[in-house]
Amino acid sequence: MDAVVPQGHLTRRSFLVGAAALGTIGLAGCATGGMSLADAERIYGPLPNERFPVPAVNIGKIDPKYRRRTVRYDSAEAVGTIIIDPRHFYVYRIEGGGNATRYGANVGRAGFLWSGDAYIGRKAEWPVWTPPREMILRQPEAAPYANGMPPGLGNPLGARTLYLYQNGSYTLYTIYSTIMPETIGKGVSSGCVGLLTQDMVDLYSKTPVVTKVVVLPA
Repeated sequence: MDAVVPQGHLTRRSFLVGAAALGTIGLAGCATGGMSLADAERIYGPLPNERFPVPAVNIGKIDPKYRRRTVRYDSAEAVGTIIIDPRHFYVYRIEGGGNATRYGANVGRAGFLWSGDAYIGRKAEWPVWTPPREMILRQPEAAPYANGMPPGLGNPLGARTLYLYQNGSYTLYTIYSTIMPETIGKGVSSGCVGLLTQDMVDLYSKTPVVTKVVVLPA
């Protein structure tokens, strides 16, 4: 996974990463139930029992339309399939019965968007992050992490990561978790897709290895 280091400074924002793959699914996206402020504060509250305790989301920094919700979504894909819609900054999990769980996301910035079919080849909790060689060449500030950045809140992959594969090979793209609500609804990464940690924990728990992932054209 790849990212950008602004103004020569190495920060967590510098290593925002992103994700993946396409398909031919029609969207509906009509919301069937919103989330109240009280529910948002509960669902996006702290996760104190994690290996590295995760703080509550500052929900004032995220547009309410990007809060997790159930929506109508017409699709022929199997239950559990993940659909990424980079144009609208959403990730869907197909639930069946014409419904999907919808999560707000950040996606690849201009020049780093792509589409195609993929699948979850592996998954990890609190993973090590290793910048690709191409990123280190573009951004020498990443060089200290050439052998990997240890897990933690400062690691750009965060608490959970789903790794995208095609034809048995890792694509270098991921769906990852972020504690930065201000990135949701924006193009910030080098192709990967980020969800708020609380949303990613939810999606991760429901997503086995080999789950199909479809990324729609931006």
